[in-house]
Amino acid sequence: MKPIWIADDDQSIRFVLEKALQREGLPTRSFTGPREVLQALDADDGQGGPQILVSDIRMPGGSGLDLLAAVKQRLPGLPVIIMTAYSDLDSAVSAFSSGAFEYLPKPFDLPKAIELIRRAVDESLREEVVDVQLDEAPEMLGQAPAMQDVFRAIGRLAQSHVTVLITGESGSGKELVARALHKHSPRASGPFVAINTAAIPKDLLESELFGHERGAFTGAQTSRRGRFEQAEGGTLFLDEIGDMPFDLQTRLLRVLSDGHFYRVGGHSAVKANVRVIAATHQDLEQRVKEGGFREDLFHRLNVIRLRLPALRERREDIPMLTRHFLQRSAQQLGVEPKRITESAMVQLGQFPFPGNVRQLENICHWLTVMAPAQVIEVKDLPPEMQALATAASGNVGPAQVPEPVQGLGSWVAPASETAVPPDAGSRIPSTGVLPLGDWEGGLESEALQLLAEGRTDVWDVLTRKFESCLILAALSTTRGRRIEAAQKLGIGRNTITRKIQELGIED
Repeated sequence: MKPIWIADDDQSIRFVLEKALQREGLPTRSFTGPREVLQALDADDGQGGPQILVSDIRMPGGSGLDLLAAVKQRLPGLPVIIMTAYSDLDSAVSAFSSGAFEYLPKPFDLPKAIELIRRAVDESLREEVVDVQLDEAPEMLGQAPAMQDVFRAIGRLAQSHVTVLITGESGSGKELVARALHKHSPRASGPFVAINTAAIPKDLLESELFGHERGAFTGAQTSRRGRFEQAEGGTLFLDEIGDMPFDLQTRLLRVLSDGHFYRVGGHSAVKANVRVIAATHQDLEQRVKEGGFREDLFHRLNVIRLRLPALRERREDIPMLTRHFLQRSAQQLGVEPKRITESAMVQLGQFPFPGNVRQLENICHWLTVMAPAQVIEVKDLPPEMQALATAASGNVGPAQVPEPVQGLGSWVAPASETAVPPDAGSRIPSTGVLPLGDWEGGLESEALQLLAEGRTDVWDVLTRKFESCLILAALSTTRGRRIEAAQKLGIGRNTITRKIQELGIED
């Protein structure tokens, strides 16, 4: 941890604080006046300055308030505690408008002073924004044409300050794209700050984004910078923007429109010099139609849209990514990297990967830990892939055939005993209701037929048909009443409306 700097012309104050902080295991560095502090900052050899600054308000050669202003210009995120006599209390209170963390009245109670300094240190460590070290950033790998399009788009967009909206499924690497845009931009020397708007409770998200003033709400004992201020001069990545509460969308629109915002409880506008990159896995156009997302904010974000392909759309990249993740997992665990057989790699390539690249990375970590030998074979793959391998090979013996389920009729013969009918593609209609007795057999037959044709969109094709059948069946029992149909299916009203539009169902 960086040292705590103490600035006071009173040697006894410096001595007492130094000894108390040393007992707490906190490093210190002391100065007798503002000039020394500023000289030390100017001469700093890349260590980043102090963790926090504790400064007297009255010192020879300048005041603590002047020092506060000068330090904030150099290190805007540095917590500064102002020590003051009671006669200086009014001026110390006014220091909060200049960004002071807290004031410490003299004479002070030493345990309370240490507690306050501890709190400032914790806040500093929690809020510390480290500039992105681009060499350490996760690599973006891909030779598939879809990924080459992404790389070309990054190259064109990087030198621009324009707002970018990244779309793609969860786990497809949207944050990596945002980091790459930052890495190659004129703002590369500034911070990259990411926030997942879906992961933060609604009542805390406003403070996280815009910061708050002391006393703005219960528990706000100090002023706090938000992510916009933390990203000053750099890039702010707003992940899962589609989940942002509607009322906060208005505040975000204001920032994007005129570049100013207010802290929670604040009355002074703060200028934001930040490039915003947003990402979502949702269909924002549909969210706008449903009234869940502001249309004007959508158009403000959607200046340039960059779609990231799902992993199933770039299967040729799976071998390269697999070897990369196995190598990285081995480094993290301090073991020898494992190799994977060709047959196991083929099996990996056939998996639909609903969790995309993130799921593949997790599987590689699982294999590094759980695979018994140095060479990974098909039998070492996770259980969900074993099931896929069994289904694809048709190795379902009589003992493995489940008992008939009441209401569904008899199961069809195993795939190994039944030839795939030439009309398998017609057994799961795109509209209408599936026959009760043979739907699972039909599903398996069509899946095998499409796989045999070398199709790479089997998951999407069959999922659309399956969802269409479910929704049409439910609508037929409710005479077209969508809300009732959604309740019967166990899904939300907005979900069934979106699915009907996506699937082109006429109800």
